[in-house]
Amino acid sequence: MPANVRVNWPDGGSMMLPTLWLRDVCPCPDCRIEQTQEKRFHLAALESVSVASLCADAEGLKVTWSEGHNSVYPRSFLEANHVRDQPKWRPWSDDYSPGYFDFTTFLSDRVYAIRAIEEFLEAGVLVLTNSPTEELTLERLAARLGPIREVLFDRIHNVKVDPKGYNVAHTSLPLPPHNDFASYSWPPSVQALHMLANEATGGRSTIYDGWAVLQAFRQEDPAAFDVLCRVAVPFREFDDGNETFACEPIIRLNPNGEMGIFRYSNQLMQVMDPLNPDTAAFYDAYYKLSRRLITSPFNRRFRLHGGEILVVASHRILHGREAIEDAGFRHLQDAYFEHDNVRNMLTVLERTHD
Repeated sequence: MPANVRVNWPDGGSMMLPTLWLRDVCPCPDCRIEQTQEKRFHLAALESVSVASLCADAEGLKVTWSEGHNSVYPRSFLEANHVRDQPKWRPWSDDYSPGYFDFTTFLSDRVYAIRAIEEFLEAGVLVLTNSPTEELTLERLAARLGPIREVLFDRIHNVKVDPKGYNVAHTSLPLPPHNDFASYSWPPSVQALHMLANEATGGRSTIYDGWAVLQAFRQEDPAAFDVLCRVAVPFREFDDGNETFACEPIIRLNPNGEMGIFRYSNQLMQVMDPLNPDTAAFYDAYYKLSRRLITSPFNRRFRLHGGEILVVASHRILHGREAIEDAGFRHLQDAYFEHDNVRNMLTVLERTHD
């Protein structure tokens, strides 16, 4: 079976198409469910696949397959770009500051919500203002961000200074840059932090464009970057009733070699095996990256006021907090969402808007 089929058009144009791909994408009702546009035909149903004959005219391509099936493909379909565009991220500029959007308008105005979500998908950060200062307000964001991603601890997590708290967020200590639940094999990809009240001195919020830092680090030291993509690191978070553990590299790339997940949490990282030869190489790379991170220009610091919600794309954006200097009342709630669902909401909003 030839791997490719050559198509010669009457106007002199030509193209090479993978044989199996061509049979797989037959658009006829026998091969595809018209109601849903899902495939009903499966290549595995055929013992072999080959072209018996083909004919190209100005309208398209007609193929008779060796098993007797006839396919008709419009030329426009064969020449179309079938790669679906995803929103592109952009590193923060030198003068970048987070986009601020009104909470009520974000929920009620479709065009306004499209603009806010587009900003979020590009920059990885969104701040919603004038939100209610009532507990569980984050539940209302499901209308724009999709359903809350639950984790084992709390659906909506309360953050106050608490001597019985199970992690450093419940102390007045500074929080270094991190993303939550590095101890999950798939950490939540969006986090919303709702400040209900902030009467404390200090405790400014910090955010870091982690992917921009990684991009620069990759150019500067590609060997160290590759180590951080390869060596698995243990992460653990637990309390009396729960235990989460994952052993994953801190950088995960997608199949195109682009940034996928930046898993970074100094506080959740566990002890690595010192006898493993990869440990020394990892720590050398981790130290270099961490030094670059804490001195990076890709960070912003600001006070999150009561009634403001900070939303971050947490596979990209690291967040933290400066030390809280006094015991003034400070109450924050956070919840998790998924980036796939946010992108879906943008598609639905744009489709409805059109």
